[in-house]
Amino acid sequence: MASPTRLWLAITAAFMVNGAFYGVWAARIPAIAQEFALSHRDLGLLLLLLALGAILCFPIAGRMSDRHGAPLVTRLLTLGKAVSMLGLAHSPNVSTLALSLFCFGACHGGMDVAMNAWGADVERAAKRTWMPSFHAMWSLGAGLGALSGFAAVSADLTYTTHFLFTLVLVPLLGFWGMNIRWEQSTRGASPKKSSWFPLPRGMLLLVGVFAACTTIGEGAMADWSAIYLLEVAQTAEHIAPLGLAVFSSAMVFMRLLGGIVIAKLGPTQAAITSGIAAVLGTGIVVFGASTAILMLGFIAMGFGYALAMPIAFSRAGNDPHTPPAQAIASVATLGYGGILLGPPVIGFLSEFVSLRGAFGVLLALALLMLVIAPTIRADATEAEDLA
Repeated sequence: MASPTRLWLAITAAFMVNGAFYGVWAARIPAIAQEFALSHRDLGLLLLLLALGAILCFPIAGRMSDRHGAPLVTRLLTLGKAVSMLGLAHSPNVSTLALSLFCFGACHGGMDVAMNAWGADVERAAKRTWMPSFHAMWSLGAGLGALSGFAAVSADLTYTTHFLFTLVLVPLLGFWGMNIRWEQSTRGASPKKSSWFPLPRGMLLLVGVFAACTTIGEGAMADWSAIYLLEVAQTAEHIAPLGLAVFSSAMVFMRLLGGIVIAKLGPTQAAITSGIAAVLGTGIVVFGASTAILMLGFIAMGFGYALAMPIAFSRAGNDPHTPPAQAIASVATLGYGGILLGPPVIGFLSEFVSLRGAFGVLLALALLMLVIAPTIRADATEAEDLA
């Protein structure tokens, strides 16, 4: 087996590739919306196709990872994302853009499942708790993707040229990083009676909703933060992609400190503190006006959202009434569904109540997150697992 450091770097490469592709796409949404003269409603429909592709691919990727191994599926879907980005770069009309975006979403969601399964397998073999840092690296990849958008716009590169650079460079670096020998034990096909879309029940439902409150906001920030800065704060076009970069950087910072924070405060208090930060951040964004103030709000939102999924997964994995894998899968369905459904929801609502008003939903969800946070109870063992 490769050294622990090399194992960590391999999974990190997969998470950063997935995040970078998404960050590049999100950073150039304003340019694509302008190119095809998309209204907020039209853009919301397209983003719904991305979400639909991802959600449909979740169970398929999970079963394929069980059968053929998560590393292989992760690598194949990396290629799939590159091919779908080629379609995004050269779509001549909205119809082909929609098809390409559906495929991009399917590869994105499928890769998300596969790389998390690979990461969990590596954790078990290495006897380390690395998942919070893996998720930090996804946020770092998304932030770097957004920064590349800032650089591309500053250099007056079209989104087509930017996407072409991305679909070549990102997989090359990713495959170099993921190039390790890994003998994952495949478990065969899933049982016939297993649910294609497992949903949480009982107390786990509250845990799933807690996660979804943050991931809906995370998805909305990924796809709408640049447009929000342009429309609400009248930010310069080359500055707008920095909103996602700032938000992602805050998430990376907090996730890297996540083990220390959760060990110090305990999962319940960490969840409450996260809820408070999310409420403050979304409040600043909804009621703020200047670019600087909104950026501060994005930072607070990143701090508030960062630890929600690791805390939710820990609580699910230690549920006394549900097997760990089933519990985590059910919470992940709501959590990852939220990050993909957030963008189209914001698009649809903005047609009726303005983009600022649509972001008010994120404030309501942050308040709900804070209300639910005290139910995220865990014993000392769970806190140590995340440390």
